[in-house]
Amino acid sequence: MKFFVIGFGQAGGKILDLFLENEKMRGSGITIKTLAINTARTDLMGLKHVPMRDRILIGQTVVKGHGVGTDNRLGAKIAREEIETILSAIDERGTHDIDAFLIIAGLGGGTGSGGAPVLAKHLSEMYSEPVYVVGILPAPEEGKLYSLNAARSMVSLLKYVDNLILVDNGAWKFEGLSLKESFAKINEEIVKRLAILARAGEPVEEGMIGEMVIDSAEVINTLRGGGISTIGYATTLAEEKKKTPKIKLPFFKKEEKEPNLMEDDKATKIASLVRRAALGRLTIPCNIRSAERALILVAGPPEYLDRKGLEKAKLWLEEQIAGVEVRAGDYPTRRTKYVAALVVLANVTDIPRVKQLQRLAVEAKEEIEEVEKERIEKTLAIFDEDIEPLV
Repeated sequence: MKFFVIGFGQAGGKILDLFLENEKMRGSGITIKTLAINTARTDLMGLKHVPMRDRILIGQTVVKGHGVGTDNRLGAKIAREEIETILSAIDERGTHDIDAFLIIAGLGGGTGSGGAPVLAKHLSEMYSEPVYVVGILPAPEEGKLYSLNAARSMVSLLKYVDNLILVDNGAWKFEGLSLKESFAKINEEIVKRLAILARAGEPVEEGMIGEMVIDSAEVINTLRGGGISTIGYATTLAEEKKKTPKIKLPFFKKEEKEPNLMEDDKATKIASLVRRAALGRLTIPCNIRSAERALILVAGPPEYLDRKGLEKAKLWLEEQIAGVEVRAGDYPTRRTKYVAALVVLANVTDIPRVKQLQRLAVEAKEEIEEVEKERIEKTLAIFDEDIEPLV
């Protein structure tokens, strides 16, 4: 699937950079159009794999290249003021051969949280291609202000995007790692999922033939509707094929065809891998029975892929979700020693973390208003009561 990938803000830029590094290491040959947009010059300069020509610094006259901090209202204002610059850069790189726009942004900060909804709105109005956003939610311990920013951003994004794929930092904790190291690991997990999704509908390697092909249209149909989606992922090391010992028969008996134990074993392993992906660590935990649609994509060496296993997994997932639309396909490749299963659960509605985020956002808004009110009252108390205000 040909994405125009836009990393907006610090988190979005880092994930885009890692995604490009991953594609270079794999030698996939997939053409990816990219942009990294930020209000902080140091964040843009810290990228290693996004070409310099694809980095855009906005808001220089307002924040002088120092970023907007956690002020996502200012981030949105700057994006609105410089939207023509961003859209011109997108137009220069061409959109005639892309399947969809993919904006990646952290929703708790300022630049990405504020700017991503503005860009999504204009892209949805100008182009017929779908607009998807990968939004990273802050962990609860990052503070209520981050939750308020994320809530504002999500409410805005859901008005304009074709789908919002959420990633919950709070659900991705790695024991023994610092916050910075945990964020780096989370970014790696996001990139693993995007790398598999980007292969949907793309030409396979020479001599590789997929048994069940998922094309970009099927991804688009899965993600239609403008809701929230989550992605599961599981992987296993491909093992060497074990030869089934031949059964020696007496010369006077007619030789019977041996059962294909290897094929049955492959089918079971693929089905099990898909179940692990769907029931394991999702980008945002949810009740999978609330999903409207789903998509399965399995990638790996062709001898370890199995149509029967995919069909078995497809039937199982159809029984788990609320809807009946489940699409499944495979992507054979020699560039890995692993078999990976990707499960997209689209338009999920039962997401406890979103409800918690809304509660924290309301609390943050009330606290901010109360603090502001107290500050004004304390300041006015300095002056004599006999002094009348002008207005």
